[in-house]
Amino acid sequence: MLRNILDTFVPFVVQAIEFVGVGIIALGSAITLAMFLVALVKRVRVEDAIGRFRSDLGRSILLGLEFLVAADIISTVVIDLTLQSVAALAGIVFIRTLLSFSLEAEIDGRWPWQRAAAEKAERD
Repeated sequence: MLRNILDTFVPFVVQAIEFVGVGIIALGSAITLAMFLVALVKRVRVEDAIGRFRSDLGRSILLGLEFLVAADIISTVVIDLTLQSVAALAGIVFIRTLLSFSLEAEIDGRWPWQRAAAEKAERD
């Protein structure tokens, strides 16, 4: 009985989480583009506006990816727990993790594991 409830309910939860993830990416992209255009109209230096645009867009993508990974994990663990689905999930999580690391490095100008040392150097 519990399995029937999970099989019925979880796909809707997964779709909702995926919808939120895609929505965050789409809405974040639109807002970031609007902020970029406003900055250009206000005659902010183009290099500064582009840097801010890339940083804000990267943050939106990272947040959306976190939701999409969560949906994949829930879907695999609850709905389709097979060796093949777990292997596919591992591949998806690996690729998205690499993408997240590269986006974070692009946004901050350093790798995530270098953050603590950089913050310490700024304080000293």
